[in-house]
Amino acid sequence: MNSAVMKKTMYFFVLPALLFYCMFWILPILKLFQYSVTDYNGYVQKFSYVGFDNFKTLFDSEILGLSIKNTLIYTFITVVLGNVIALALAFLLNANIRAKGLYRSAFYIPTLFSAIVVGFIWSYVYMPDEGLIASFLNKIGISGIDTNFLGSYSKALYSIIAVDIWKNIGTSTIIFLAGLQTVPHDLIEAGKIDGAGRWKLVRFIKIPMLATSITINVTLSVINGLKAFDYPFIMTNGGPGTSTNTLIFAIYKMAFTDQQFGKASALGIISFALIIAITAVFVFTLNRREVSA
Repeated sequence: MNSAVMKKTMYFFVLPALLFYCMFWILPILKLFQYSVTDYNGYVQKFSYVGFDNFKTLFDSEILGLSIKNTLIYTFITVVLGNVIALALAFLLNANIRAKGLYRSAFYIPTLFSAIVVGFIWSYVYMPDEGLIASFLNKIGISGIDTNFLGSYSKALYSIIAVDIWKNIGTSTIIFLAGLQTVPHDLIEAGKIDGAGRWKLVRFIKIPMLATSITINVTLSVINGLKAFDYPFIMTNGGPGTSTNTLIFAIYKMAFTDQQFGKASALGIISFALIIAITAVFVFTLNRREVSA
């Protein structure tokens, strides 16, 4: 087979994937840009172009700032706390302990459940007076604590974040654990011979060797936090008030509840740009750190 025929054959195999990519990715993005400058309500196929009025309205409203704030808080806590706990668990599960396989399975099991199942389970756990937490506190004789976690304006967002961390911590732990098992044993032994204690081995040998695992986990956590929608929708429906409104939830509510599809499309473009920018900064920073490590 000559090179020209081979090139045509390669294009033939790529074409179906390219068609699907254009149909389900490029075309929706182009339609999003089109609707963002209209007053389209999502139901009636009659709309007029309003220019950048949707963007101006969003920047003048409180919902954009509040949604960005909640999303950034959500992302920051899931990235930092989730990865710190996962890293600690990975070191623990990599040690010589009994029933190590059982513990690894136990921490990974929550990742196997869907977000809907997890959301409903934790809605019961957080239920005031009759929920698992409230019942446990009553059994051990602790009273007077407000257990209405999802009904509190100040607690709801953090309660949802805790659920997200619990759900995804198994995946992060497995990635860190895989990275730890690739650390050369000779390097550890050389560190011990040089007089390095347990903490110095972790700080100067093991963690630098986990640079790739850290990059993967942080990137996945950032993307997961920035597109948070499942748990605010399932557990609180954005409430109480707007305390758990994230960017993606705000888009959903604006489009399908308020029937302002044009404005929701504009918010989608703002969210898309924000997610791309933040993720790019994280990936660039972590890749530079990975190379230097």
